[in-house]
Amino acid sequence: VQLVESGGGLVQAGGSLRLSCAASGRTSRSYPMGWFRQAPGKERELVAAINWRGDSTRYADSVKGRFTISRDNANNAVYLQMNSLKPEDTAVYHCAISTAYLGVMTMPGTYDYWGQGTQVTVSS
Repeated sequence: VQLVESGGGLVQAGGSLRLSCAASGRTSRSYPMGWFRQAPGKERELVAAINWRGDSTRYADSVKGRFTISRDNANNAVYLQMNSLKPEDTAVYHCAISTAYLGVMTMPGTYDYWGQGTQVTVSS
């Protein structure tokens, strides 16, 4: 499975970005997917996750009410709509796919394929 993220960039605080992640390869069925982020000097953390059908989601407390994860199984894609961005949202954002499970997966260790990441920078 290959994952390619896009949509990152530089935005002012309060602005919005929409990240996209396109999956290719082993996509004969849908799998749980997630967005993680890693800021310099910090560990990778879950931002949002979605189950294989797209009807169950989970968010980090820090992004609840501001970010929305969604997916398009017909096109093997997952999205992260980010609104009301804050400087502390600055990080490299990675999408990931979990081929061994079906539900909403929140632990990085349950994901077996990762994208290269896209940089999100929020200026104050």
